[in-house]
Amino acid sequence: MINYKLRIKNLSVSKYRTIVLSLCFALLSFFSFAQKISTSIDSTSIKIGEELIYQIEVDVDTSSLVVFPEGQTFLPLEMIESYKVDATKLGDRFKLIKKYGLTQFDSGTYTIPRQKILIGDYETFTDSLKVQVRTIEVDTTQQPLYSIKPIIEVDKSPSKWWLYLLLILLALALITLLLYWFIWREKPLTEEEKVALLPPYERAKLALVELDKSGYLENEEIKEYYSELTGIIRTYLDEKVYDHALESTTEELINRLNLLKDGNQIDISKEDINNIDTILRRADLVKFAKSKPDKELAKMDRNTIDMEIDNVKESLPEPTEEELLADLKYQEELEEKKRKRKITITVAASILILIATYIGFGMHYGFTYIKDTIFGNSSLELLEEKDWVTSEYGAPGVIITTPKVLERKPNNIPEHLKTQMQVATFGYGNANTNFDILVISKKMASTEPPGGHDQEQTKEDENKIDLIQVAEAHLKNFESRGVKNIIIKNEQFITPNGQEGLKTYGTGDFVTENGNEERGKYVILGFTTENLLQEVILVWKEDDVYADQIMERVLNSIELIKLEEDEE
Repeated sequence: MINYKLRIKNLSVSKYRTIVLSLCFALLSFFSFAQKISTSIDSTSIKIGEELIYQIEVDVDTSSLVVFPEGQTFLPLEMIESYKVDATKLGDRFKLIKKYGLTQFDSGTYTIPRQKILIGDYETFTDSLKVQVRTIEVDTTQQPLYSIKPIIEVDKSPSKWWLYLLLILLALALITLLLYWFIWREKPLTEEEKVALLPPYERAKLALVELDKSGYLENEEIKEYYSELTGIIRTYLDEKVYDHALESTTEELINRLNLLKDGNQIDISKEDINNIDTILRRADLVKFAKSKPDKELAKMDRNTIDMEIDNVKESLPEPTEEELLADLKYQEELEEKKRKRKITITVAASILILIATYIGFGMHYGFTYIKDTIFGNSSLELLEEKDWVTSEYGAPGVIITTPKVLERKPNNIPEHLKTQMQVATFGYGNANTNFDILVISKKMASTEPPGGHDQEQTKEDENKIDLIQVAEAHLKNFESRGVKNIIIKNEQFITPNGQEGLKTYGTGDFVTENGNEERGKYVILGFTTENLLQEVILVWKEDDVYADQIMERVLNSIELIKLEEDEE
């Protein structure tokens, strides 16, 4: 029993020692690990825009993987450069030095936040550091101050519209030249085309001359010779006598000639028909029975065909005046068809060129932009207006850049309030624009309290303007004008010169001039100081991408003139 208790006691002591030793090792490991990282900066005070060197030094063994911070993790300071890691080996350890170039462009006191560093599987953080950014002082004793320079009229930058016009004219001239050259130009006729335009009789005579030059007989090509010879007489008969002469057999063609003779439609003799029949049948024997007459007989057949062409021409009746007119009308119809064909080709080619041009520019600039450029879009024209107007409206003023100058609007202030309030309203927008811009400056008359600090504080609270209530008043005005389904969002708005205000924005269904409803966007900006309220109200169509860009540019341009500056 005693041994059992001793064992339990020894076991408890052993566990206690193990726990204590583990804690000690953990603490030692923690402190030794913490000593591996150090941070420093080359200066605690810099000038605006001056580079500050932030350094992280890590001492690790050669087997550890170290991951330094990357990206803009030093905000509110901006990292302008990340330098390469400088590594130095000290025995079985590495000394790593990582430097960053930081800067800030606004004066004040800033804190460089803690930076996360990974060493193997461990994650640790550096200490935060404070930095002062000073403004650049100007010694007015060495650098005198001058008054503001007057506005100087400068010449506009030269426009290159003439170059674009020249390129368009050159492209049109090239297209016109190509259409003329390939479609409207009277092309020189080839020899085959010239022969085709000859009358059938002259064409047949010319074909016989060409047959003599062919050399078929000299080369013993009797079959080819008779094929050409019978083709000449058949073609002539097809055009002048019987329009199926080319595809008819010899017997069918001769029967047709006899019928025409018996019907007194052609004045041709039996002998002429027999001569044609004899030559055609001999040609059939040559082509199909491999008969081979001598050259002299072939020449006689050629002369006979020549003679029979003359006899057929003489046997044909003279064309009547009606036939001549019909032929003339037929030629005119051919010319008209030819002219219409050229017009059709020209129109089709022009349309294809326009479509190809539209697709090409559309793929580069966007199809909507090209469509609006061709057919016109008021918002796009204002967006691309080169001479945007930057002006100050009201006193104290609101500086704003707009496509057109804002016009002064009448103020319907009750007579009993005119001595207590000064209101200046300026605006732009009409039925032809897809947006409205309104700038309002209200200055209330201040009254001095009878006396006492508490009374001054009470008066200050009374004069304080609630911008949320001002925005709600405008939204109620929207509703009174028929705006429905209004979505409202509020956020802080800071101008480029550091003035803070309230931005109320969203969408709604606005009523147009013709009574229809269109989805639109709105922005209500409110800025206030004691006894002063400055407002900018923007309304535009939701589906107008150009109006979106216009309003974004307008919002980015808004600056305020402080009341204190005006009084000075």
